[in-house]
Amino acid sequence: MGRRGVRWAGPSEAVVAVEWQRYAEQMALLARNLAGQGSVQATLDAIASSAVKLIEGCDAAGILTVSRGRAATLAVCGDFVEESDRLQGEFREGPCFDAARRVDGERLFRIADMTRPQPSWPQYSRAARELGIGSMTGVLLYTHEEDFGALNLYSRRPGAFGEDIEAAGWLLASHAAVALATARTVDQLESALDTRHAIGEAMGILMERHGMSEDEAFGVLRRISQHHNLKVRDVAQRVRADHPGQV
Repeated sequence: MGRRGVRWAGPSEAVVAVEWQRYAEQMALLARNLAGQGSVQATLDAIASSAVKLIEGCDAAGILTVSRGRAATLAVCGDFVEESDRLQGEFREGPCFDAARRVDGERLFRIADMTRPQPSWPQYSRAARELGIGSMTGVLLYTHEEDFGALNLYSRRPGAFGEDIEAAGWLLASHAAVALATARTVDQLESALDTRHAIGEAMGILMERHGMSEDEAFGVLRRISQHHNLKVRDVAQRVRADHPGQV
């Protein structure tokens, strides 16, 4: 029976059990750490650094996102990550793009030996070898039409990521996806509250200075927004900036 079985036949299996117990404890600590981050960026940085710290053989890690065809690096821990992301975006090829385009639902990819030619993405693989990437694995965090995000793990040596490492990567990515979604939700809520506060203050200024009702004040903000093709929030912020003593 393999490592996932319930029968303990020898010392090697006992050692594996201890290692996975230790890893589970580390993941529990990681989950609490991610939940305690104060911003989206802090959450992303913690995810990348935790990957290098927790996953054996991982020399660098990063979170890549592609939105409207443009690639951007959201978090980095280690060398060559940003350049790898940039090259995938420039060539519009590579393991992340392949994973995002797959129709079978598989969200994990692994390149055991990047030093060998990769016919599916010749430009990227050639550049990756020049960067010193020996092997690579990654997990998609989300996909939406042409947009996607991925947690990528890099090693300088070929064959660094086996099936056990992939399982660890899955666990980390699961926490990462939840933390990222939560962080985005919190960030959106805070942005919405800030917007409502700014609009409320701008309406108050207009009501006080021009004797308007709430509906009339908001109507003014909305008309300026439509006329100048600006968001109501941006119009409100300009009103506040023009009357700092009344905020």
